[in-house]
Amino acid sequence: MANSAQARKRARQAVKGRAHNASLRSRLRTAIKSVRKAIVGGDKSVAQSVFRSSMSTIDSIADKKIIHKNKAARHKSRLSAAVKAMAA
Repeated sequence: MANSAQARKRARQAVKGRAHNASLRSRLRTAIKSVRKAIVGGDKSVAQSVFRSSMSTIDSIADKKIIHKNKAARHKSRLSAAVKAMAA
């Protein structure tokens, strides 16, 4: 347990920061799942539009350093390849 006032405040702030980061990570996972669901749905135009909207979410979360930029790039690359591989 934190003993000084400064350490207690940092502990309170860390709880808030963790909650905020968790919500952003959840948004990332939801965006990825929505693209995968659209791919399974089979409609390529819908999958492409969902993919485009998810890219901004993935990029913004990587910019905030919630995930590493290379991990964001990997997700975007794999989702893009999956959308391109769909039958027209």
